[in-house]
Amino acid sequence: MAPVRKTVSRRSFGGVVGASAAAVTAATMGLPAQAQAASEAVGAEERPFEAAAGRTSRRPNILFILADDLGYADLSCYGARHIHTPNLDRLAARGVRFTDAYSGSSECSPTRLSLYTGRYPGRIAAGLEEPIQDGDQVGLEPTHPTLASLLRAAGYSTAMIGKWHCGALPDYAPTKSGWDEFFGNFGGALEYYSKLNTSGGYDLYEGETSVKDLRYYTNVLAERASDFITRGHRKPWLLNLNFTAAHWPFIAEGDTEEAARLERLVRVLPPEKAKLALAHLDGGSLDTYRRMVEGMDRAVGQVLHALDRSGQAGDTIVVFSSDNGGERFSYSWPFAGVKETLQEGGIRVPNILRWPARVHGGQVSHVPVFTPDWTATLLEVAGARPAPDTPLDGMSLAGYLLRGQVAPQRDLFWRNRRERALRRGKWKYHRATTAKIPPNSGKDVLFDLEADPSECADKAAQEPALLADLKAAWERINATLLPYSP
Repeated sequence: MAPVRKTVSRRSFGGVVGASAAAVTAATMGLPAQAQAASEAVGAEERPFEAAAGRTSRRPNILFILADDLGYADLSCYGARHIHTPNLDRLAARGVRFTDAYSGSSECSPTRLSLYTGRYPGRIAAGLEEPIQDGDQVGLEPTHPTLASLLRAAGYSTAMIGKWHCGALPDYAPTKSGWDEFFGNFGGALEYYSKLNTSGGYDLYEGETSVKDLRYYTNVLAERASDFITRGHRKPWLLNLNFTAAHWPFIAEGDTEEAARLERLVRVLPPEKAKLALAHLDGGSLDTYRRMVEGMDRAVGQVLHALDRSGQAGDTIVVFSSDNGGERFSYSWPFAGVKETLQEGGIRVPNILRWPARVHGGQVSHVPVFTPDWTATLLEVAGARPAPDTPLDGMSLAGYLLRGQVAPQRDLFWRNRRERALRRGKWKYHRATTAKIPPNSGKDVLFDLEADPSECADKAAQEPALLADLKAAWERINATLLPYSP
């Protein structure tokens, strides 16, 4: 990882001099060469989180961009050596780059549920599916409050473009859960050209109606998002832009022969084998993966350019993240583990925020945050209130980002059917019951993530009281969630 420069600016929110070190916990980390030029081009300096001088913003638009299976270090501003992502690097240089950001789960649909609801996935039955499969009869109940429904009630226009993955028609859909508009796919994966899903069905919809578009999916999503942004809006808006890149199948733009081969297999094979074909276990490469991520970066650049052209960039919050860690072609150094595990490589993700009207750019935050925090944060800055009968599990970062307050102090909690994990400060409690995680399988382990981000040195014997405390904290939270079925 890039070295950390130790100096920290002391100016606080509103320009008051003399903020305490506890209130300002951001430092600027040296960027890789690919991102350095973008950082310098906008005059990025070590500044605290504060309102931009002389600006009073209206209620912000919200553009939340979610990548799919993107590993922690798959962006050049996070250390990628062979993947070049100038548009996302520029977004980070003009905003805040979070080094200790996490997904709400180690798999697709539970994390999306945690973003849409601001709650642990285990609060609702659909969150127990890891992930929801094509054909499953579960989903996000339309009666459950969501980020979109709460913002819509507060006067926002709402749209989702891209991957939903929280239940299928006729019972579940974004348009049933608070989004005014939807263009995208319902399932967890689809072939980028044919739009066939793992059961061999066509999966591209406008609202709840199937539509035909056989162009490369990443580009189609960027086009639709750009059209939404530049349409002309009388109300503030929320746009969830959910790319499927870099999820399998590993098809980059132009790989039409390989796409056609997969399409033929998915059409002729029975569903259980069609899924394996679409998982592309016999295909893909590091170079293909690079091209997929760089294609998504170009798509992000197209959308951000549309935002600039619309004149709304200053008053628009842009958040970029991933739904979980990367898969077999991803780069997550220095972390161990991949998607589906609760090791750092399975849940630590790139996370960037930009809001020119309120937050200065060129900043890096080492504060641990995770997906449901963004739900709470966006509701607060938009002036929307959570539903009283469905309290949020995430905590708002607005005070930390905008008012010089100490960042939220709390535990970050995860679970799946095979693992449990909890982070408090620099410490992480972890237990796995899978042979995928030797040599710690079946044991309660404790790691100091500051000294040991690779989770190699178990401190359980040296810190038994701390281990017991973190384990008990995990148990208390788990006791409030729905149990897994046998």
